[in-house]
Amino acid sequence: MNSHQIDIEHHNRHTHGEYLATTSDGQDAGKLTWTLRGQARDAGHTLVPSSMRGKGIAQKLVDALIDDARSEGFKIVPSCSYVARQFDRHPEWSDLRA
Repeated sequence: MNSHQIDIEHHNRHTHGEYLATTSDGQDAGKLTWTLRGQARDAGHTLVPSSMRGKGIAQKLVDALIDDARSEGFKIVPSCSYVARQFDRHPEWSDLRA
């Protein structure tokens, strides 16, 4: 499976939401969950099944969150260790960090 076969879906509710990754054949490939903290979204967990790791799925989930933060104007609290590491690796995202 190539990483380009991953689709990201957004399920946004008022106080929380998630980004879900699925393969082109409908298999669950991972998720990133968030909860509302003030005007920011607190990225609490990024989970990718062990069988799906190493395919760039977690990065695609974070990229979707970053894209939404840019287009919708919210900040991100990187509570998830993976999201925090990505913020450290991408200084160009510093304006989005709550």
